[in-house]
Amino acid sequence: MKHKITLLSICLFLFATVNFAQKTVTASSIMQDIKNGKSISIKNATIVGVLDFTYMEEALEKLPKKKKRSWFRWNSGNSSNIIKKMIDVRISFENCTFKNHVLAYFPDENSEYTFIASFEDDVLFKNCNFERKAMFKYSRFERDSDFSGSIFNDDTTFKYAKFEKSISFENTVFDELATFKYTKFNTNVSFSNSVFKDSATFKYTEFKNGVSFVNTKFEEDLNIKYMTVSGDFNITGMEVAYNIDSKYTKINGKSFEKYLINKK
Repeated sequence: MKHKITLLSICLFLFATVNFAQKTVTASSIMQDIKNGKSISIKNATIVGVLDFTYMEEALEKLPKKKKRSWFRWNSGNSSNIIKKMIDVRISFENCTFKNHVLAYFPDENSEYTFIASFEDDVLFKNCNFERKAMFKYSRFERDSDFSGSIFNDDTTFKYAKFEKSISFENTVFDELATFKYTKFNTNVSFSNSVFKDSATFKYTEFKNGVSFVNTKFEEDLNIKYMTVSGDFNITGMEVAYNIDSKYTKINGKSFEKYLINKK
């Protein structure tokens, strides 16, 4: 009987090892598939290498080797140094670990070009683990997107990003600084049950159809200065450990302070 129990234990261990071990996929192969017009659908995988949606290296081969940048050009609104890439296939990652950077934005100091990627189809990063930087600054998400259940271990930015359709950040963990400054959400978005372990910035953020911060935990400061919300603003159970900067914040036309008073 003892021998049977031991054998059963070994079988269960082997079964668990096979089913929970993640396969390895290279970022370069994913980028090649996108380039070939293939939709991406990957589950339970470890992604190795930099996943660069901007295709910076490829773009640099076709650009002038030297691009002089002047103070006047950048401050006059000239965007000739910005190289845009549109990803036109569906992107789906579930329960994946990204060992290196995931880039939809990269300012290259050597060439002085800034590379930006946007997404024409659905984008899903569900229950994923970003071990390095996740950069989506200026990205436009034209269809549904979902980052729920994901963990961002390094700096992440969605500054100036625009979400046109359905979007969720529920149950998401941000270990480092999280920036949503100037981000625009056209539909209702949920950050419920998420955890911001470092400072969180929603300065100038626009929520055009409501937002949920139900049970969201901000373990450092929260900056919502100049943030505007139209529609439902649910902060039931929200916790902020330190300061909230709510100067000029507008919730359906009212100040953040008046909103809190009316809620009591």
